[in-house]
Amino acid sequence: MIPSPEALRRAGEILREIEELQQEMASLFGGATKPAAAPAKRRGRPPGSGRAAARASAASGAASAGSSSGKSRRQMSPEGRARIAAAARARWARYNAAKKKKQGSE
Repeated sequence: MIPSPEALRRAGEILREIEELQQEMASLFGGATKPAAAPAKRRGRPPGSGRAAARASAASGAASAGSSSGKSRRQMSPEGRARIAAAARARWARYNAAKKKKQGSE
């Protein structure tokens, strides 16, 4: 929607009034007043949130510097580890077989 010339004139008048009021505020309080700008929205984790937890645990002397919270790491069973190793060996065997086949055809 395009504003009408009358609306633009009124907007200009309002801006002038705002500037005059800001100057009056500055003269009352003895300084330049700026309109308050909204702070930029920060993304991600708040700064220092991890350091505060580390400092608290270090102060209590509960845990070493390497471990974070009270949670322990998950342990893999020997059977699960063997299954993953077997799958990796099979994957490499297929890769090497395909590589051999490709070299033989050239």
